[in-house]
Amino acid sequence: MPKTNLNDAIRVVKENEKIAMDSYAKAATQITNPFGRKLFEQLSEFEKFHYDKLTALEKSLQESSLYIQYEGKEFPLPPAFEILAAQEPQKKSVMHIITDALKLEKQAQDAYASLAIKVPDQAGHDMFIKLSDEEHTHFLILSDAYWSLNNTGAWNWSRP
Repeated sequence: MPKTNLNDAIRVVKENEKIAMDSYAKAATQITNPFGRKLFEQLSEFEKFHYDKLTALEKSLQESSLYIQYEGKEFPLPPAFEILAAQEPQKKSVMHIITDALKLEKQAQDAYASLAIKVPDQAGHDMFIKLSDEEHTHFLILSDAYWSLNNTGAWNWSRP
């Protein structure tokens, strides 16, 4: 992949990470349930982690044309739930927030998978595969939360 195209692609996925980070931080302020709020705070922090790693990659490629090692990151375990999970009073608007988040995660997953295919460097390929996998994990967590809220009215999710 030509360096200028890769640099352009990194700028695009960095911007996507920033949009997701800001979107999740805003969502956390709109969700009244502490479990839901914590989930979106963690998602925002995770997207900041991705943004920072992409910034480090961008710098390394500009300075030395070398890819960085990406160690990846695990999503935190969900909080321990009470026997009767708290109901979400704003279920309809929260479902919309989760739907938007699912779209962001799917777009990010696909973008990283596409970059992985195009990058001939093994470290770069591995990094983009891990990023795609992490975004897929976020998608699965959000899918669980969506299902739980839709079917029970309560926040619940698991880490795959």
